[in-house]
Amino acid sequence: MLKLMRSPLKYVQGQGALSAVYEETKNLGTSFLFICSNSGYKNCHEKIEKSFEGKEAELKFEIFGGISSIGEVERMQKIVRENQIDCVVAVGGGSAIDTAKATAHYEKLPVVIIPTVVATDAPCTGLSVIYNNDGSFSHYIFYPKNPDAVIVDSDIIAHAPVKFLVAGMGDALGTYFEARACEKAKAPSLENGGITKSAMALCKLCYETLLEDGYKALKACENQIVTPALEAIIEANTYLSGVGADNGGLAVSHSVYNGFTALEECEATMHGSVVAFGTLAQLVLEDAPAAEFNQVLEFCVSVGLPVTLKEIGVTDKERVHIAAKNACAEGESIHNMIGDVTPEQLYDALIAADVLGQEYLAKRK
Repeated sequence: MLKLMRSPLKYVQGQGALSAVYEETKNLGTSFLFICSNSGYKNCHEKIEKSFEGKEAELKFEIFGGISSIGEVERMQKIVRENQIDCVVAVGGGSAIDTAKATAHYEKLPVVIIPTVVATDAPCTGLSVIYNNDGSFSHYIFYPKNPDAVIVDSDIIAHAPVKFLVAGMGDALGTYFEARACEKAKAPSLENGGITKSAMALCKLCYETLLEDGYKALKACENQIVTPALEAIIEANTYLSGVGADNGGLAVSHSVYNGFTALEECEATMHGSVVAFGTLAQLVLEDAPAAEFNQVLEFCVSVGLPVTLKEIGVTDKERVHIAAKNACAEGESIHNMIGDVTPEQLYDALIAADVLGQEYLAKRK
């Protein structure tokens, strides 16, 4: 297997980054479609328009339907053709991003990502999750390239609800441990290539940054201020985690999330929260050193990530069997683990992680 490394062509981050949108995208065309979430449009469109003031460019803002569905992508493709768009831009969270990526891919256009929250590592990755028009999962699209530019305005992130930053830290938490498992098993990355030393270095830096700056960034976001710690976590959630996952691979953490989506009681639980709990389960399966497990446990509690089943919405242990079975379905990334994992083994690991989490919380009271 050939080693492979991919990333966005350009990553721009900092306070006031929206004022540089024209400067960072002017080489991509003169006609832009901005696919916006409601809040993305409300919080960003004036600043984006101002960055294009006096320039020869046409901007079209479109609020999308909320889900990256087949029908929504087709609607955006139609707008692209009718307006002779040169470049597609996402302004919002994961679903707006996935819609823009798919639209640009099918129309063979460049795509720019402007995330308004850092709840997942979607901005930098070369894939989309696509849903049926009724909201049920349809398929993944794996793209031949990553976004042409990712532009993150730290002021926008600092004023977004704190729960998104925390969820992003949960998603980022799995990055190093999943990549480490893939590297040990010689499993392929998300880009279906061998794992480079560069990818592992980014994944490790992602974890180290979370430990060093996670709590401080949480406090900054709670007070809607931008600090070096918040900047570091924005980069960890967005770039280090995104490029790390793309080039490092997935294992137990993300399979656990996919498994728990089968439970109605987990529908309101954010992606990153379940990934964080899945990371604890992966460490149990690996029989990781107690010091490492406890370090991850303590980090989760410090920033408000779940360490028990109850915290992700599950109160009936029997229901965990359903999640474990779904997490071990054919094609799931859990099969990247050395020696593979059965639903019974995963169930036991999830219960063990829950017990250890409960014990830790009880000691803190």
